[in-house]
Amino acid sequence: MCTLTKPRQEPNFFQIFVPFGPLPLLNSEGTIISVISIIYPSRQLLNLISYREVIVQSRRLTASTKRNMRLRDKSFMKEEKALEDKCKVIAVANQKGGVGKTTTAVNLGVALGHLGKKVLLIDADPQGSLTRSCKIDRPDDLNGTLSELMAYHMLDEISERLREDPTKHFENIDLIPSNISLSGTETALFNCMSRESVLKRTIEPLRDMYDVILIDCMPSLGMMTINALVAADSVIIPCEPSFLSVKGLDLLLHSISRVKRQINPDLKIDGVLMTMVDSRTNNAREITRALRDALGININVFNIEIPRSVRATECPNAGESIFVHDPGGKVAMAYAELAKEVNGLARKAQVRPRPHGVR
Repeated sequence: MCTLTKPRQEPNFFQIFVPFGPLPLLNSEGTIISVISIIYPSRQLLNLISYREVIVQSRRLTASTKRNMRLRDKSFMKEEKALEDKCKVIAVANQKGGVGKTTTAVNLGVALGHLGKKVLLIDADPQGSLTRSCKIDRPDDLNGTLSELMAYHMLDEISERLREDPTKHFENIDLIPSNISLSGTETALFNCMSRESVLKRTIEPLRDMYDVILIDCMPSLGMMTINALVAADSVIIPCEPSFLSVKGLDLLLHSISRVKRQINPDLKIDGVLMTMVDSRTNNAREITRALRDALGININVFNIEIPRSVRATECPNAGESIFVHDPGGKVAMAYAELAKEVNGLARKAQVRPRPHGVR
């Protein structure tokens, strides 16, 4: 004899009970919920459906549930793949000059390239320090730079100078150079609509081509730096262990907080990177320790520290990264470890919990 019962606590659930044991509890949409041992007899419902029809329906719903789980599993795998393939844009910023922004951008980019990442460097400084460091001796003679690319997105017209691909190749990475014309572009931004997001619109088509985009910011909190913060997913802040460099962090952190609050809510701080550290001096050790104590709770301070080195200062003149100029040196080892730490932060940010039922 077959009994079809309806639990009191769930009016949308129906339970089937047969002499040899209970069948799965089904909801009104046909999803198997569980097996219930409590029975509430109902002879009126018994006449509505036969035992054979119940078995056929149960098997059909079970197959449908398995099919839905397989589809959901495939969908989640596609989302995971999309997260792994997502490009990360990192701004290397500090309004104080001489703290190692350009050196960090070049060597971190090359180190990430050694990890198998496709990297693009963007020189967002009119001084062109990054461009010169990448063995371009006369940036003012270039026909295509970041300035022309941004002008296209500001004026919706191609500049006469932009008649070729502005991307240059340096060691194992690519570069969009810059020159003094970028200072005129920054001035023109004040009369442009949505001026804070011009750089973001400029690099948006490049996201599909690279794994990591590093923006070397100018030593100020002007409109170009704001554009870089709006375009970036995260920020790395190089900081020298000196009194003036540490004091300037407050203003930069305030600007990052304002951009995050008003324009780019997804902006994150990857961390503060201590550069040109001379661990032999008490001053460097005390400032580094105080900075870690002050920021370590809310803002990451990278475990790795970039040591002061004469060989590192020779790299821009030689037009080489530290991995070519001094591959076995302590600075090269430090930037290699930094690249692993940054890559680990990117992978950690992409981890999402799997939906229930997906193994």
